Amino acid sequence: MAVPKKATSVSRKGKRRAGQHHKLYRKFPTLCSNCGTLTLPHKMCASCGVYKGNEIIELKNDDENTEETEA
Repeated sequence: MAVPKKATSVSRKGKRRAGQHHKLYRKFPTLCSNCGTLTLPHKMCASCGVYKGNEIIELKNDDENTEETEA
């Protein structure tokens, strides 16, 4: 069985472990396929309410609300 000649230092061990956490915290926004706004991957679009081509929630338009209040 292979045995290391020298003990692994605390800083070397920390450097080895730290490299695996970068991918957990990165967030690359992608373009929504429906409206083209930036959204996070695996999340619903906040502006149009679409996820993977399916409408998850129905959002109210501001134009419809202003017309109703003016009338």
